[in-house]
Amino acid sequence: QVRLVESGGGLVQAGGSLRLSCAASGATFSAYRMGWFRQAPGKERGMVASISSGGSTYYANSVKGRFTIARDNAKNMVYLQMNSLKPEDTAVYYCAAGLVATYNHWGQGTQVTVSS
Repeated sequence: QVRLVESGGGLVQAGGSLRLSCAASGATFSAYRMGWFRQAPGKERGMVASISSGGSTYYANSVKGRFTIARDNAKNMVYLQMNSLKPEDTAVYYCAAGLVATYNHWGQGTQVTVSS
């Protein structure tokens, strides 16, 4: 079983930055694909970014050029650096882990609020 704990959310003004962190435990972290998802009120949860076990990254079009995902396998950590934040980035952000195409381990989420 993989346990994921997010941190780093908060309130920031538009144009500001936040770095989300996700601490993983309970499994061989380096073998997992890691992803960040977000869910805004009244909307479905969607992928923001992912990073494979080999370090390949994917970004949703809405965050390309502003967000960066990174992992530190030695520390069992994955990060999401968020720059040039916009009010539409406001959501609960979730860290997720999976061995193949499906993410089947989820954190509890951290709230990000961007004020205009």
